[in-house]
Amino acid sequence: MPLTDINHYLVRANDLERSKRFYCDVLGFDVMPRPDFPFPGYWLGVNGKIQVHMAQHGVPNAELYYLGSSERSATDNSGIVDHVAFLATDPEEFSRRFDALGLASRKRYFPEFQLFQMFVRDPDGLVIELNFHGIDREPAWGAGSENYGAMPRVAGGTS
Repeated sequence: MPLTDINHYLVRANDLERSKRFYCDVLGFDVMPRPDFPFPGYWLGVNGKIQVHMAQHGVPNAELYYLGSSERSATDNSGIVDHVAFLATDPEEFSRRFDALGLASRKRYFPEFQLFQMFVRDPDGLVIELNFHGIDREPAWGAGSENYGAMPRVAGGTS
């Protein structure tokens, strides 16, 4: 009985509309049809597949709806989740968009795996990682990126 795919993750947003605008306008998600859950929120997806379930923080009866987080989770950054990653295309367009918006991004490349990454924070501080495959060296639009292969290694780590 193997797992086949990630269905979605739920974000408890401090400002639901601001967060929806970030995920749609900055990252390119679409608003998807959502059942009439008893709390405000959105389903966001790409190509007809839901990937993000967004819900309003601070609603009455939250303990009934949000099973994986505490009352303070939405205000204490992202809890135990370090980041959420997506596969993406057109990294140059994302780089231009982030620059035009003044959105800080951290860029890394890993030439040995032909992988380039961009990290941004959503309005509530959750780190979103975008992965772009097929890039074997630092591109001009990624000048100043960190080379993952040259980073210090943790002794005794596994691969």
